Amino acid sequence: MKPNAFAQRLAVENLHLKRTEITTLQVNIGKRCNQACHHCHVESGPKHPDNMVLPTVERLLDLLRDAPEIHTVDITGGAPELNPHFRYFVTEIRKMGRTVIDRCNLTVLYEEGQEDTAEFLAEQGVDVVASLPCYTKENVEAQRGRFVFDKSIQGLRLLNSLGYGKEGTGLSLNLVYNPGGNFLPPDQAGLYTEYKKRLFDDFGIEFNQLFTITNMPIKRYLHSLERDGELEDYMQLLLDGFNVSAAMGVMCTNLVSVGFDGNIYDCDFNQMLEMPIPGSVRNVMELGHFSEITENIAIANHCFGCTAGAGSSCGGSLV
Repeated sequence: MKPNAFAQRLAVENLHLKRTEITTLQVNIGKRCNQACHHCHVESGPKHPDNMVLPTVERLLDLLRDAPEIHTVDITGGAPELNPHFRYFVTEIRKMGRTVIDRCNLTVLYEEGQEDTAEFLAEQGVDVVASLPCYTKENVEAQRGRFVFDKSIQGLRLLNSLGYGKEGTGLSLNLVYNPGGNFLPPDQAGLYTEYKKRLFDDFGIEFNQLFTITNMPIKRYLHSLERDGELEDYMQLLLDGFNVSAAMGVMCTNLVSVGFDGNIYDCDFNQMLEMPIPGSVRNVMELGHFSEITENIAIANHCFGCTAGAGSSCGGSLV
């Protein structure tokens, strides 16, 4: 695939990706994680040293106070709960009345020092987006490691016991599916129905929505594709699956992503590739207001991952 194939495809379709108003701020608060999943585009793990420090957290809070148009703060990692400033960050954002999303791997709820994390999330009214790439033990552990499935089910039951996923509680519990192989996610609505039935019938678990997310050909998953000699075929799959409707709704048109070090990116994937946001201001410590961020978006061939098939974003399929 040519290095500029994505840009060429946009030109052929007469599409011009531009950022409009920023409504979602995604923050990677650190790459430390209690898991080390095969597909992880962050390459996070238990020994990863990168964690956001307090001055960066404080700067983000100051910027958010002056940007009421940003209604959602999406906190990710690593396991974001392992950052020592996670609870302070969440509490202060919730005081502003903004929606907070915690991207939780579920097993972190049973790590030392995290015994009351689920209760904290419920008390703060945080939306939980939980990783569960399948409803069967075999498939989950092939992707995420031994013993992960049972702990994940235990974590979901704990969240359910606090009201998450239950009608009328206002506590949102959404699950994330990503393929266990080199293929695009199936239809999100159909898979949601299947998850809903299997998890309730087998484990009594309830949840609100299911998000399907395409495996991005970067970092750890890229290395896996290269090792197995499957990179070319996978990239061709993404290229052949290009969907104009999905391309028109990609998340970078109303989102920016901030790394643990305060650097600003168009999305979490660009962040992991260290593709900085266009423009001269590239760190929150230099930023006076979010409106200073350019409308231009940095693109490359991995962007085919967001535009293939039904599309892919941190909120699931796009069409």
